[in-house]
Amino acid sequence: MKTAIVTGASSGLGREFVILLDRTEHLDEIWVIARRKDRLTALEKQVKTKLRVLPLDLTERESFRILDDLLQSEKPDVRVLINAAGFGKIGSYRTIPREVCDSMIDLNCRAAVDMTQTVLPYMHRGARILQICSTAAFQPFQYLNLYAASKAFLYRYSRALRVELFGRGIKVTAVCPYWIKDTEFIGTAKKTADSSYIRHFPLASRQKIVARMALTDSRLGFAVSTPGIICTLHRIVAKFIPSELMMGIWALIRRI
Repeated sequence: MKTAIVTGASSGLGREFVILLDRTEHLDEIWVIARRKDRLTALEKQVKTKLRVLPLDLTERESFRILDDLLQSEKPDVRVLINAAGFGKIGSYRTIPREVCDSMIDLNCRAAVDMTQTVLPYMHRGARILQICSTAAFQPFQYLNLYAASKAFLYRYSRALRVELFGRGIKVTAVCPYWIKDTEFIGTAKKTADSSYIRHFPLASRQKIVARMALTDSRLGFAVSTPGIICTLHRIVAKFIPSELMMGIWALIRRI
């Protein structure tokens, strides 16, 4: 049974990936994972491919035991794994509660690794993994510090895992988009005591464009997908300019 698995599938990029996979991949099933069951169920009406709705909270360890049992029972041929679950918070260390920091690390880092480790035994030559990182992975970002650090972790993990999987013929792509204006990310990130830390999100992209470019890059076997001009330039510039100077530039940009 040819299967794709998408986390964070109830909204934003995750949802868009499900719609695109339905249109572009020859799959028997797509397993969709997110906390909001109603949104996952509503997604069934928008695709032709059969969906396996899995309303799981990936910050809970029990969710992976449930998934592991299901994989062992079904033994699917997982052709595509997309780890799109994640969230961020804008603010200083003073304004983001410790439990929110813990949840961000759990979802953005541990859950992505646990999902990958759990699913990899069911992936074979020609399969693809997309780890949804961020352009924030390319440098430290004050007032977005933990989110950027979590995405840097996922970026480095993806790059190294790609090399480890060469022999198995499984491709891994770290997807590093810029701000996306039509997802819930910006709204969620701004729910802090003071949302003026970042005033505007200029030249933000759209989820349809990001998802389409990311899937194309994964098919081409790219190690990194920067789906847009801004994130591509950011990746290049961050290779040559010291982090301290990049943070100084960010201090000016975030006030625009």
